[in-house]
Amino acid sequence: MGSPAVSQGGTVRSEGSVLAIDYGRRRLGLAVSDPLGVVARPLATWTRSNRRHDLARLRSLCREQGISRIVVGWPLRLSGARGDMASEAASFADRIRKDLGIPVELVDERLSSWEAEQVLAHDHATKGRSPNPEHRRLDAVAAAVILRDYLHGAGKGA
Repeated sequence: MGSPAVSQGGTVRSEGSVLAIDYGRRRLGLAVSDPLGVVARPLATWTRSNRRHDLARLRSLCREQGISRIVVGWPLRLSGARGDMASEAASFADRIRKDLGIPVELVDERLSSWEAEQVLAHDHATKGRSPNPEHRRLDAVAAAVILRDYLHGAGKGA
């Protein structure tokens, strides 16, 4: 690829798009950056089926989008303690790292869903869109919030 890029937070990354995943038991919210790692945009929400199928879809998406790094939202409790979902997200990140061979980082996602709800409510107020017709849009917007925070150097996890 090219030379390393440095985010505003000072993190050095290889050039290439970054994929963010808002992990859930039923759905995966996805967001992607531009190749320079400046802009985050919601991409899609996938309904999960099984691990093998989910990983195959992610592998294909990473090839299509030129993904050089993946960040997985780490749902810590407000206190910073790890709960069941944080452990599941960490295991999911490990599985992606092993199966896809792409660097994966956990990123603190506290309040990302709340912020995504605020973004969607603002869309409703200013553009006349439904405030939350379904969780699909919410999950992808939450992934974009996670990615934006990562790109700007906030919320580094493990």
